[in-house]
Amino acid sequence: MDARFVALLAVYLAVLLCVAPFLGRYIRQAMENGDYRLTRWGRPLERLCYRLAGVDPRAEMGWKHYALALLLFNVLGFVAVYGLQRMQGVLPLNPAGLGAVSPDSSLNTAISFVANTNWQGYAGEATMSYLTQMLALTVQNFVSAATGMAVLFALVRGLTRHGARAVGNFWTDLVRGTLYVLLPMAFALAIALVGQGVIQNLDPYVQARTLEAQEYSAPRLDAQGRPQLDAEGRPAMETLSTQQQTIAMGPVASQEAIKMLGTNGGGFFNANSAHPYENPTPLSNLLQMWAIFLIPAALCFSFGEMAGSRRQGAIILAAMTAMFVVFAMAAAHFEQQTTPALAQAGLALDGGNMEGKEVRFGIAPTALFAAITTAASCGAVNGMHDSFSAMGGLSPMLLMQLGEVVYGGVGAGLYGMLAFAILAVFIAGLMIGRTPEYLGKKIEAFDMKMVSIVLLVTPVLVLVGTAVAVLTGAGKAGVLNPGIHGYSEILYALSSAANNNGSAFAGLSANTPFYNLLLGAAMWFGRFAPIVALLALAGSLAAKPRLPQGPGTMPTTGPLFGVLLIGSVLLVGALNYVPALALGPVAEHLQDAVHVVKP
Repeated sequence: MDARFVALLAVYLAVLLCVAPFLGRYIRQAMENGDYRLTRWGRPLERLCYRLAGVDPRAEMGWKHYALALLLFNVLGFVAVYGLQRMQGVLPLNPAGLGAVSPDSSLNTAISFVANTNWQGYAGEATMSYLTQMLALTVQNFVSAATGMAVLFALVRGLTRHGARAVGNFWTDLVRGTLYVLLPMAFALAIALVGQGVIQNLDPYVQARTLEAQEYSAPRLDAQGRPQLDAEGRPAMETLSTQQQTIAMGPVASQEAIKMLGTNGGGFFNANSAHPYENPTPLSNLLQMWAIFLIPAALCFSFGEMAGSRRQGAIILAAMTAMFVVFAMAAAHFEQQTTPALAQAGLALDGGNMEGKEVRFGIAPTALFAAITTAASCGAVNGMHDSFSAMGGLSPMLLMQLGEVVYGGVGAGLYGMLAFAILAVFIAGLMIGRTPEYLGKKIEAFDMKMVSIVLLVTPVLVLVGTAVAVLTGAGKAGVLNPGIHGYSEILYALSSAANNNGSAFAGLSANTPFYNLLLGAAMWFGRFAPIVALLALAGSLAAKPRLPQGPGTMPTTGPLFGVLLIGSVLLVGALNYVPALALGPVAEHLQDAVHVVKP
């Protein structure tokens, strides 16, 4: 293991874990305490939001009412994002004169940003106007993250209340999460990124003339901007030449900040955080990585305070961190090895696999970024995951398949991990023949049914969706790398969509009606089916009495529980995908090894 990576990882975690406890306390107070002194500045604006929406912030909701409000809000968000894309050609703030986005791409993108997935089957600078980027995509970056935070607080209230019929008020949680947590943090980060060179303007695109004509190969597109297919059903390629370069401008820093803090991941540019206008320096790269984990880590401390013991949140954070360190070191280890193909060609590099990585970052920061973004359901990338080695790409893929609970998204990671915590105490209860309890709440049949839905709906979506894609002509037509790696690209895409990540193995041409609809369905159900089940679980737990601790109560703050929690995540999360991974990254790794030793 390269010492530079170990040092970078240690510094990163040290800074993160020093700040997280203080931010966690602030978030808990901002979300729960209407008289908190640090949020008094925003009370008039908060009250104005309630008046404009006709909402009584003091009226608490049962879980069904809470779920209905959440779904209605997100459906309206979907309609707004879809409509803005379809009408952007006649709307202002469109200096490049971009036309309407196609119906299937608009559908996919609307679902993607509403579901906090931010999967992008398009090139942002060539598809979306400034107005669409700001009013549709950036706004959803805020409210989709706030929705995840709201669900987490509803679940924690269910765990900590007793004999209650309500789990909070969705509108209050949404407004406070946006106003007091996401907006000020995004503003501060955007200013810092501008200081590092991230652009923020409304200027028209700049036309530059290159010194030499450049030839490049690209898929042949039809009038709708979709790849044309050859006789074998694969994308037809053509060679083009140009001496003109269009340099895209735009309000990038404001979107970049919430893209990271909200664990959204959708890039203003097609190259995402590998683009120098989004991520120009090593310091901006470190700030972006830090921002991805900051709120998910802090929420563990918020949970501990609401549960009456910070150790409850600390043990969950410790389990997350332990798993993250292992996966991050695995990704770095394999990327710091020379790939078999380069070794066989006599082009081995001492530093390892630099394919698909920015020279200004190098292997260690790129591998760490890949582990962070897939652990946190962010999906932003500063290198191309498709160019990782077979086993190097396995690490980020498996981090998603665990259910995005290793830190995970804003709110979503912790509420997913709490579902695993309930599963862990249930397994422990079965082993000792005792009714399982968690935070003084008896875990019964209905609760475990809801937990099962939360934990199993995404594996079903991923595995069934992958099977459909590899068995149909439309699914196979998007694969640019036939064979094992092409299968891995499809598996990665479905894993990313269903688990609300949004990153991709870039070799898959996914902006087709087939993939836009398939991945759109995976994103919608992968986001909202677990949320409804979690809210039902919160309602069930809130209504139960709190049981006093007895001699047979399993402690949930010590190392034993941490090990049991990690085991539950790996048992359920990883084993579901072992056959699929064996057919993809593992088989590709073995195939590469065979090619190297062949005479």
